[in-house]
Amino acid sequence: MTKSNMTLLEYLGKIGVDLEGDFLREGAQLVAQLAIELEAEEIIGAGRYERSPDRKNRRNGHRERMWETRVGEIPLRIPKLREGSYFPSLLEPRRRTEKALLAVVQTAYVKGVSTRKVDDLLRALGLTGIDKSKVSRICKELDELVEGFRNRPLEGSYPYLWLDALYLKVRQNHRIVSQAMVIAIGVRETGERDVLGFSLGASEEYAFWMDFLRSLVRRGLKGVELVTSDAHEGLKAAIGEVLVGSSWQRCRVHFMRNILANIPKGSKAVVAAAIRTIFAQPDREAAGQQLSEVAKAMQPRWPKAAELVAAAEDDVLAYMNFPVEHWTRIYSTNPLERLNKEIKRRTNVVGVFPDEASVVRLVGSVLMEVSDEWQVGRRYFSKESMRKLIEPEPLISAEPAPLRLAPVH
Repeated sequence: MTKSNMTLLEYLGKIGVDLEGDFLREGAQLVAQLAIELEAEEIIGAGRYERSPDRKNRRNGHRERMWETRVGEIPLRIPKLREGSYFPSLLEPRRRTEKALLAVVQTAYVKGVSTRKVDDLLRALGLTGIDKSKVSRICKELDELVEGFRNRPLEGSYPYLWLDALYLKVRQNHRIVSQAMVIAIGVRETGERDVLGFSLGASEEYAFWMDFLRSLVRRGLKGVELVTSDAHEGLKAAIGEVLVGSSWQRCRVHFMRNILANIPKGSKAVVAAAIRTIFAQPDREAAGQQLSEVAKAMQPRWPKAAELVAAAEDDVLAYMNFPVEHWTRIYSTNPLERLNKEIKRRTNVVGVFPDEASVVRLVGSVLMEVSDEWQVGRRYFSKESMRKLIEPEPLISAEPAPLRLAPVH
């Protein structure tokens, strides 16, 4: 028995386990890392550097991730794949209690809540207490994780890109000011969604958007074919200069609101129904013809709105040059609006942020959580439909039906 024990101890020492240090922590790290590598090999269909006819994918480096366990935090290396994504089954998305703990600590940090009150609140939630050093350490780790996520390299191509901003209140020089948090999400060429970047600035001015888009390009953003956003002039100009060669899709929802703002209340329903006939067309050519008919019919009674409709043809119908399976998700900023709503749900708890760093910390943590969920979720677009971006199907045009606007009594 003694000889067997010595053999095991010698083996553990040879593979790098510190027998005089934190044995449990290092042992758990060794086993977990081995399990991750074996699971990745099974998905790939081959071991590292192994030639096999069963190979389905290839490795593309690793990403670091901390794993919270009862024996402390364990650093793990998660393999990245060239096609698709991999998330270890043993690292399930954060549990509800862990999310509650993280939200409590974040809110306490940005609102200046005392450690004692944080401890009482955690106990009320059924969680264990937390001391001041733990709060500081979690916040420091959050900053490092958020900064790493925010500046990570962007690999592969992103044919679709959505851009939008939301405004948050921040205390600055003893005043409360409104600042713009701009966010970019995209879809990879393989169909998965990802949060590409975010930044906080004084307003949505041209220079701010230029700096933000250039930072995405520096990190590796490429292959953008369509950018969907609202019609902010500074943003439009920045897209045209930085993302040269990409099409711009004006958010259809914002477009409709802008048109109806120039229509009397009693006629809004009629005009909205007429404009919707444009988007009901089967292809770009038919939609363009229908838009001309709508603008012509509107001209006698609402000339300003008619001019806006006619001028927006190329921008508001750009999505129709892409696979029809993608239309409902690329013609507006709704995919990003839903994400903004989730961010606002968290930031409304805070109200006024004490400084810019606290905004980046909380919003960045929310975006990291969303990004993790997207990586293990379903593809946003199927691989088959994404292939049509490379080999588009021929379009079949159709004649639009003549438009007649009903009289308003």
